Amino acid sequence: MAESYDIKLIVIYTTQGEPGGFLLYPHIFNRSGEWIGWVNAKRQVYSVYGHYVGFLNNDPRIIRKQSSGYLKPRLTPPSKPPNISPPATVPLAPMMPELPIGMFDVLEDSPEMLPASDFGDLKDDMD
Repeated sequence: MAESYDIKLIVIYTTQGEPGGFLLYPHIFNRSGEWIGWVNAKRQVYSVYGHYVGFLNNDPRIIRKQSSGYLKPRLTPPSKPPNISPPATVPLAPMMPELPIGMFDVLEDSPEMLPASDFGDLKDDMD
């Protein structure tokens, strides 16, 4: 007997409690439903271009140490998924604890680190 699994859309919040994106494992989408990144089994978050962005904590938020990521290798991203239709309403965010000193919320403080696949400063130059 074949088992069916429902893939759950997880809301990723910002520190201010706003929905910043959605996780449909392993893909991360922005509020418009465009693919902006992916997460691996170690909860490390990468942009659509394979650049390390941060990690997904249990809140769930995408956070990063201010001094990390520059020495991490660029990874090959998974194939581009189709865009999603985000839900019109999302659950209220849980109370977010303060971030430790030296950490920041990527979706709130540096959303440009997760551009859509057809946009961004980190996109490779075309020949």
